[in-house]
Amino acid sequence: MPGVKIDKNHCKGCELCVRACPQDILRMSKTIGVKGYFYAEMVDSSRCIGCQLCAITCPDVAIEVHTHGTSFALFDY
Repeated sequence: MPGVKIDKNHCKGCELCVRACPQDILRMSKTIGVKGYFYAEMVDSSRCIGCQLCAITCPDVAIEVHTHGTSFALFDY
C-alpha cells in the first residue's frame, strides 16, 4: 500500500493537491498549521493508488509518496 506523507509545516494551503488527486482522498484540515494556513491531510489512505499527482503538483514540495515497488490501477468509485 502506498504511503503519503504531508509535511503540515511546509504546506501553505493552496489546495492544488486536493484538486489533483484522482481518488478524492485529500482534503484541507480544519486546524491551522505553523504558517497560519489550513494544511492538506489524507482522508482514506487505503484508496491511495500511488500516482504521485499530489506530490507533483505541490509547489512547496510538502508531499512525499512511497509506493514500496507496488503498481496500482485507477478505479472510479
